[in-house]
Amino acid sequence: MPLLPSQCRAARGLLNWSQEQLAMLAGVSRSTIKDFECHRHTLHRSSEDLLVSAFETGGVQFLFEEDAGPGVRLKSRRQEGR
Repeated sequence: MPLLPSQCRAARGLLNWSQEQLAMLAGVSRSTIKDFECHRHTLHRSSEDLLVSAFETGGVQFLFEEDAGPGVRLKSRRQEGR
């Protein structure tokens, strides 16, 4: 499932990351994140992969449950140890 702008904002909130911090950690420009989160454009697949990887390294798990809708949460300690 593709990363949604709302998931990006929520994941940054969980980790208390600014757009600038995420840009640095993911290796993309801050304007890419800003424009994506404001629905100005979609992400290229390579940029999306970089953002998702940075978030997952930071401890975020993405949720794509049909009944509950998309979301994010922090990984449990048990999941991180796997």
